[in-house]
Amino acid sequence: MKRFYKTVTAEEDGGVYSVCLDGRVIKTPAKAHLRLPTRALAEAIAGEWDAQSDKIEPVNMPLMQAAATAIDRVTPQREKVIDEIAAYGGTDLVCYRASYPANLVQKQAAAWDPMLAWIKDRHQVTLHVAEGIMHIQQPEESLVKLRALVSGQQDMTLAPLYNMTALCGSLVIALAVLDGRITAEDAFEISEIDETHVMERWGSDAEAVKRRENNKESLAASARFLQLSGIIA
Repeated sequence: MKRFYKTVTAEEDGGVYSVCLDGRVIKTPAKAHLRLPTRALAEAIAGEWDAQSDKIEPVNMPLMQAAATAIDRVTPQREKVIDEIAAYGGTDLVCYRASYPANLVQKQAAAWDPMLAWIKDRHQVTLHVAEGIMHIQQPEESLVKLRALVSGQQDMTLAPLYNMTALCGSLVIALAVLDGRITAEDAFEISEIDETHVMERWGSDAEAVKRRENNKESLAASARFLQLSGIIA
């Protein structure tokens, strides 16, 4: 789409913030008003719009995309989204370990054991660990607690939380970012241990490198969205 506006501003109305293009409030792809929780987020999204050149590239506006996703796709089907995020607790990456080689086993334990210890200490959620890919049944009480943690979030939080959970394959890691326990960069390193091990041993290809770069950038954008929303300190 060709750029059709000259000025971009962040506006406030009754404690709700919006972004205006030439004085007109931006709407989401589903034609809903873009209502934002903080001035910081509104100003950052305004910055994304202002940075567009002659052609508007939505891919270069991750904050705008996250906000629109929350409004257009999370709010209308909130319970479904909560269920999908919470389901990762039953198949969480940090619970499935390699049995060999020894150096990979050690790397996984060093990165993932602290995550399991954190979720247990912080939220009283105990998760079992197993070797291989055979499904393990997690305690029902733990799954209920994980769903409660997810359902307690606002729609604007659920969108980036969903993205981080899916990218990491881990609700535990995503919740650790949300809680400020780890950074988005930490989350990337922790969730990519297996892939990093393979690349270090066998080398990498351009497609794999690009995928990792995209994942890292997307995780960072989700964390920044949460910071600007006042969720992460």
